Amino acid sequence: MAIGARLAVGAGVGIGAGLGISSGLGWFYSGLLLDTRRQTVFPERVLAVRDSDSTVTLAASRLALQPGTWGLRWAEGLARIGPVVDARDGHVRRPLLGGDRPVPGSAAVLDAGPYDPDPAARGLHFVDVDVATPLGPAPAWLVPGESDTWVIAVHGRGGARREALRVLPALHGLGLTTLVISFRNDGDAPASPDGYDHLGDAEWEDVEAAVRYARAAGARRIVLYGWSMGGAITGAFLDRSPDAPSVAAVVWDAPLVDWRATLRQQARNRRLPPGLTPLATAITSRRIRIDFDRFDLRIRPPAVRPATLLVHSSEDTAVPVSASRALAAAAPELDWPMRYVEVPGMEHTAAWNADPQAYERHVTTFLQDVLGRARLRTSDAAGTMEP
Repeated sequence: MAIGARLAVGAGVGIGAGLGISSGLGWFYSGLLLDTRRQTVFPERVLAVRDSDSTVTLAASRLALQPGTWGLRWAEGLARIGPVVDARDGHVRRPLLGGDRPVPGSAAVLDAGPYDPDPAARGLHFVDVDVATPLGPAPAWLVPGESDTWVIAVHGRGGARREALRVLPALHGLGLTTLVISFRNDGDAPASPDGYDHLGDAEWEDVEAAVRYARAAGARRIVLYGWSMGGAITGAFLDRSPDAPSVAAVVWDAPLVDWRATLRQQARNRRLPPGLTPLATAITSRRIRIDFDRFDLRIRPPAVRPATLLVHSSEDTAVPVSASRALAAAAPELDWPMRYVEVPGMEHTAAWNADPQAYERHVTTFLQDVLGRARLRTSDAAGTMEP
């Protein structure tokens, strides 16, 4: 064989091997995205607990230094902790505000949800109900209110219903009835037949079932409240469901409004090659038959666009704030009444944690404004919240 032929064969083998590796990595990344299994990681370390001033000391880390009120979760418990009172020499000290007592030496994680396990933890009466979804009964919490406007609360991917516990008292204070739902593959609701997450492309049907449950129970207007992937799920509902016109308002917290932008961000988090994301996206599209174009809400806004409060934090490493900024900027041209609030310095879905009173004031003011009239006239100027 001539040298040139050998080089050509060698190059072909090398290219083929490279494509095989890339395809394997793309399949692996796609698998992570569609995996319904959830695993809690405990990256923080409890160094000490002082009874004298009711504080906990953690090893310094980016999360341990996050401002505001958080949950501190370890394998056996959950405590509520307040803002940093001291940080030096690799130690971070924060006040213990309630919950369980952490054990020195424990591995732990800062949890944006500082309450467990159900609305009773917030002093609220509730009823356990089942929503008849296409896959079977899905449990939900029904927190009764005086109003015939119902809030449907939708948690994010890998989250749980307790994500809504932070804001429930504020919603209840407005007299609203709230239905905190589960959806397929979240550990409470039935699993998808194929065993995959569908990233909002099928989960919206569970929201539709919840809206129909609410309307059958007397709801005349619906508010959708979604965190993280709850934004993608409720966005798909607004685009596809014949029940979407019953929605009077939407509140989105760190919403996933552009799946491709989110996949690029998460690939960077995993230090994957930039070129891998389009391949993984294409593989995912084939595996679950999802059209990612429908999940870029700036380019493909939903058919029904109610008045929307969009809250996002500037240091979100899970769902990029840039997508929310772009959607808010485009909202007037999309005929989408939208109020945008950006919270500096906080992580994913942690806008409430930065300043619970300020966050709840934004939510309640927005809902009072919108529910008092059919539609906001224009997209409001961006607000700010200081941590």
